[in-house]
Amino acid sequence: MNFSRRHFIGAVTGLASAAVLSACGSNSGGVETGSSASPSAGGSGKLVQWYHEYGEQGTKEAVQRYAKAFKGADVTVKWNLGTDYMTLLATTLLSGNGVPDVFESENGATLDMIQKGQVADLTDTLGDDASKFSKPVLDRMTYQGKVYALPQVVDMQMLYYRKSVLEKAKVDPPKTFADLVTAAKAVKTNAMGGFFAGNDGGLGVLANLLIWSAGYDQLNSDDTDLGFMESNFLDGVNAYRDFYASGALLPSASKDWFDGSPFINGETAMQWTGLWALGDIKKKWGDDFGVLPFPAIGSAGRQAVPFGAYGSCAAAKGSSNNLAVAKEFIKWLWLDQTDKQVDFANSYGTHIPAQPALVSQASQISSGPGKEAAEFVDKLGHASGLLWTSTISDAFNAALTNVVKKKANAQTEFAAVQKTAQSELKRIKK
Repeated sequence: MNFSRRHFIGAVTGLASAAVLSACGSNSGGVETGSSASPSAGGSGKLVQWYHEYGEQGTKEAVQRYAKAFKGADVTVKWNLGTDYMTLLATTLLSGNGVPDVFESENGATLDMIQKGQVADLTDTLGDDASKFSKPVLDRMTYQGKVYALPQVVDMQMLYYRKSVLEKAKVDPPKTFADLVTAAKAVKTNAMGGFFAGNDGGLGVLANLLIWSAGYDQLNSDDTDLGFMESNFLDGVNAYRDFYASGALLPSASKDWFDGSPFINGETAMQWTGLWALGDIKKKWGDDFGVLPFPAIGSAGRQAVPFGAYGSCAAAKGSSNNLAVAKEFIKWLWLDQTDKQVDFANSYGTHIPAQPALVSQASQISSGPGKEAAEFVDKLGHASGLLWTSTISDAFNAALTNVVKKKANAQTEFAAVQKTAQSELKRIKK
């Protein structure tokens, strides 16, 4: 996984939305493919499909092969270079000029795309096959009961720990946040930190995990207010403040959280990072490591992991005027062509197929820690919701920073976030 996609999944869990991967208008071209089917009425017999730039070698050639194999239309793949893909996509959809018929979008269509009628409803396209997808992942691509994207491939984050180091310190792998603090203190030495989650002390990447692991959701059931203004959450934030100041949390390392190097180099006994680091970690430590979800916080808590998944969307008004075939192509590629889905997840980096039944076919995650990671997503996965806007996220992150770093009062800080959220949700709900 390249930096852009790491940044994307970091943003999913709490980094400011402005830091998320978006779009650069560069185009490396595409591939014209043969067609053996007649175009739909009024359509051109052609489709244009957009991808952001994947960093893994061979991905571009793979998606071109997939497009060429489709017999329903000539599919041209546009490979968008740079780190501003989502900005380019939003601008193009808004302008109505050069709109791709099929495109990938971070965690599926955005609220703006849905409310402006820029994306097609794929509920009927998916039909009864919805159960084939990981429920948390598909739920993230669903709004008000309608599916607006089919998941392509899943990335996620988790906690890596050195088995031998914890065993030597006579502590068990942490299942609760209190266990994590205890273990980090027990394994810390002058040469090795106890736990590392980023050069900001973990405040960016772990922010929303403090909500989910405390047992709450970002918003309440009717999306009118925050869903976590309870004592268990506030106590958890205060507990993280104490952990931050304890010395057991490694405050900085040679690389940031998204790079597995601190764990690989022995700078820390435990690290929060992504599935993408699994291969390098396995090469270094063999069987001497394990993986865990983020531990449960407090008596109402639950274990949790964050995920990010690009979803394939159909433009309501694509340039080729071929919506029926665009839907057919999405279904063909991301539901029916399971061999291509396994190839996409397994051959170019380490990822999880969006259909859990395919995990056993992906050799990198068919057993051991990789298989555990896939199960974490299906059972414990979370992603920021469609209505968790940058305004709310920024206010939340600022409050968390004030509590942890400046020792501000948690109740006061998050009460201010609540007012911001109530106003923002009233503005955006339609």
